Amino acid sequence: MDYGKTLHLPETEFPMRGNLPKREPEILKFWEDNKIYQKRLELRKDAKPFILHDGPPYANGKLHIGHALNKT
Repeated sequence: MDYGKTLHLPETEFPMRGNLPKREPEILKFWEDNKIYQKRLELRKDAKPFILHDGPPYANGKLHIGHALNKT
């Protein structure tokens, strides 16, 4: 029996895969074209420095976005 048609899943345009080799250059171009980094620096030019010293999440793993979410 095909249960796929019994699921009421939301319809979304969000891609199932990140496709970073294609998307990352597009995102970088957007940041450069819109001067995102420069705007961020300008917004914080008079702010006190914010420094967070933190070690690796675990000894043999790579950092990923879940670690940032966990620490904020």
